[in-house]
Amino acid sequence: MVSIFVTMSYTPPKITIHYIAPGISANSGALASHPLSPFWNLRLEDSALWNQLQHTWDRQHNPILHGNATGILRKPKVKLLSQIEDECLSDCMSRMCSVPRLHDINSLPEQMRAFIRSMHCREYPLLINQPDMCRRKNISFGLDSPMLFMAIKSQVGNFENRQAIRETWGRSGPVKGGSNKKGGLVRTVFLLGRQDSSTGPHPDLKNLLELENQKYRDILQWDFRDTFFNLTLKDLLFWHWLQQYCPTAIFVFKGDDDVFVRTGALLDYLHKQLMEHNQWRAYTNETDMDLFVGDVINNAMPNREPSTKYYIPESFYKGAYPPYAGGGGVVYSGSLALRLKEVSNRVRLFPIDDVYLGMCLNRLGLSPSHNPGFLTFDLPVTDRANPCAYKSVLLVHKRSPKEMLTLWKQLQNLPGQC
Repeated sequence: MVSIFVTMSYTPPKITIHYIAPGISANSGALASHPLSPFWNLRLEDSALWNQLQHTWDRQHNPILHGNATGILRKPKVKLLSQIEDECLSDCMSRMCSVPRLHDINSLPEQMRAFIRSMHCREYPLLINQPDMCRRKNISFGLDSPMLFMAIKSQVGNFENRQAIRETWGRSGPVKGGSNKKGGLVRTVFLLGRQDSSTGPHPDLKNLLELENQKYRDILQWDFRDTFFNLTLKDLLFWHWLQQYCPTAIFVFKGDDDVFVRTGALLDYLHKQLMEHNQWRAYTNETDMDLFVGDVINNAMPNREPSTKYYIPESFYKGAYPPYAGGGGVVYSGSLALRLKEVSNRVRLFPIDDVYLGMCLNRLGLSPSHNPGFLTFDLPVTDRANPCAYKSVLLVHKRSPKEMLTLWKQLQNLPGQC
């Protein structure tokens, strides 16, 4: 901001100098520092596809560029990169769309090419739904408000992981807090796409999945390929589902099916956060809770190594990543989940789900909070077999189904042991 003060007088005014530009002394007659060239970046990054697409949306959603009711400000005539996209949105499921386009797309790995071809698609039909997950029993209206809604990203063939979670930390129903403190109602669902045939032949598990769903009623499945780069879709589609079927959930856990969570300890932590929020709300009248917690990664740069599954080419994305919480599990408030759903309509899909959540948070003006209890890189090897080493742990990554069952048994009555 540049402030200009003009004084009109017949005699030289006596003005006290309050600010001197850096590098200029009060007694020198030299001009103060001033920019010699434009100091705003007028040229947006257009050599990376994601950045170019995002800048287009930023302009479309910029209230200043949209103008006002009097027509003084007008939306600039910008040639939109997404003009062809609009024609393709209704054609997502036919796989006929090749928008957006990159001149070197054939040089990219297949998973990146597949993502680019479908990154404008955001709506996929539900194959398996649980519309009554949060509905009160024996009542045709009204919703239960789970203290913690657990959304676990899984794949069709991971039967053992899902079963181990159901029998341990992801059990649906009333759950006690740590040390038998106040707990809360927990609801758990597993988020699935359909089997990805491009990775090789798979046995047809559709009938087994149907039997599993009939017994447990905790599967959400959408009609998109279940690949690593499509994990972002699970967040996006889950937020839409949550808004429609369980909008009153107080907290949401989003995680992978190979993590282990001390659910009772997590409920204790969330009760404390809720109490502090309610105390703060009494003074501020702030109803929305901005909690988003996990193992936070700052100042991360895209992985440019083509042989890794996290590879992001420079032609697709340039710049650093915003702060994000990674490693298999995060917790955020239910009210924030609904705001993430809204703001995601203004953020282009990104192939790494943890980073995408950071991008959406950034658009809301928020940052994730780091909690040392989220051990995404595991305990030291020497401590993993010691139950007392888990006393301050909320989440640890990663554990096999067998390890989950063993660890769950070991951690019962943990405070008494340690």
